[in-house]
Amino acid sequence: MIYKPKSNFQNHPFHLVSPSPWPLYTSISLFILTTSIVLFMHNFQLFEYLIFVNIINVIYSMGLWFRDIISEGTYLGNHTYSVQSGINMGVGLFIISEVFFFLAIFWAFFHSAISPSVELGTQWPPIGIEGVNPFELPLLNTIILLSSGVTITYAHHSLIQGNRRGALYGTIITIILAIIFTGLQGLEYTVSSFTISDSVYGSCFYFGTGFHGLHVIIGTAFLTVGLWRIIAYHFTDHHHIGYESGILYWHFVDVVWLFLYISVYYWGY
Repeated sequence: MIYKPKSNFQNHPFHLVSPSPWPLYTSISLFILTTSIVLFMHNFQLFEYLIFVNIINVIYSMGLWFRDIISEGTYLGNHTYSVQSGINMGVGLFIISEVFFFLAIFWAFFHSAISPSVELGTQWPPIGIEGVNPFELPLLNTIILLSSGVTITYAHHSLIQGNRRGALYGTIITIILAIIFTGLQGLEYTVSSFTISDSVYGSCFYFGTGFHGLHVIIGTAFLTVGLWRIIAYHFTDHHHIGYESGILYWHFVDVVWLFLYISVYYWGY
C-alpha cells in the first residue's frame, strides 16, 4: 500500500475550488447576450440571430458548470456540512438581491400609480388603457402557482422522510403546474389590450410580470434538474442542497407573484 504524505491531506472541511473556465465563459456569453438584446430593441439588423446563438452558449456553459458542481457534491464528496452552510448563505444572499430587484419594479409602479401625473390623465390606469381583469387568467395563475408551492413542499418533506415516490410525484406535478402557468401567462400577453410601449402602465406591467415569468422559467429548469437527480439517486434525506436551493427559489417566486397580483392586477385594475 502506498501512503500519501500528510501534507497532501487538508485539515479543514472547506472546498478549495479547482480552476474552471465556466464562470468566465458564462459571463462573456451573458454580456454578449444582453448587448445583442439591447441592439435588437434598437432595430439593428440580424441581431436576433446573435441572441439565439448566445442563448445556446449560456445554456451550454451553465450546463457544463452545473455538471462539475454535481460531480463535486455527489461523487467527490466536496460538499461537507460547512460547504453546504456556505452554499445556503450564498443562495440566501442571492434571493435577497432578487428581492431588491423586484422592489425597484414595485417602486416604479407605485411612484406613478399613487399620484398619476397630468400626462397620464391624473388617473390609474392611464386614459385609454384597460387593465387585465384580475378575476380571470391572473386568478387562475395565482391558484396554479400557489398549488405548485404546496406540491413542491410535499415533495421536499417526502424526500426528507425517505418517501421516494412522494418526492418524485410532487416534483413532477410542480413542474407541470409551472409549465401551465407559463403557457397561461403567454396567453394573457397575446390577448391583452395594451403593449409594453403603452405609457408607464404598460412598461411597469410587462417589466414586472415578464421578469417574474423569466424567474418561473429559471425555477422550472432548477426543479427539472432536481427531478433528474432524484431519479438518478443523487439525493439523500440529509444531503440535497441543490434541491433545497431550487425549492427556496420557487417559494420566492410564489411570494413575488402574490405581491404582483395584489398590487398590479387587483389594486391597479
